[in-house]
Amino acid sequence: MSQNTHSQQRRRNRNRRGMTLIEIMVVITILGLIAAAVGVAVIPQLEAARRDRASLDIKSIQGALKLYYTKKGKYPDTSSGLNALVETQSLEQMPKDPWNNDYVYLNEGGKPVIISYGADGTAGGEGNDADISSADGATANNK
Repeated sequence: MSQNTHSQQRRRNRNRRGMTLIEIMVVITILGLIAAAVGVAVIPQLEAARRDRASLDIKSIQGALKLYYTKKGKYPDTSSGLNALVETQSLEQMPKDPWNNDYVYLNEGGKPVIISYGADGTAGGEGNDADISSADGATANNK
């Protein structure tokens, strides 16, 4: 009888043991695969969100330009640019695009144009590097 009790206790101890190394490795591999799948799905959405934010920022700057126009009767010239909006308190501070570059302001024949040069910070480009301009209705130039 004591041998039967002893074998039952051994069985219980075996059942209480933690996970084996193989089981832990399988769990870590599965978690890694899930993390990779989420990363592949999320990263393109981050770039799309940056482009959307730049479009919204440009529309906000256009609103500040309209306010400036009603105060001054004209849009700021290219040389004073968006600084004029900060000086007249139409904007609280100089805006930066989602890639931490300054927005470019041009006064083309009395018509204001605001541009973000995209992820690369230089004129032109394709995809995430494409310019976003108020002249295009604040949409991407996907050439």
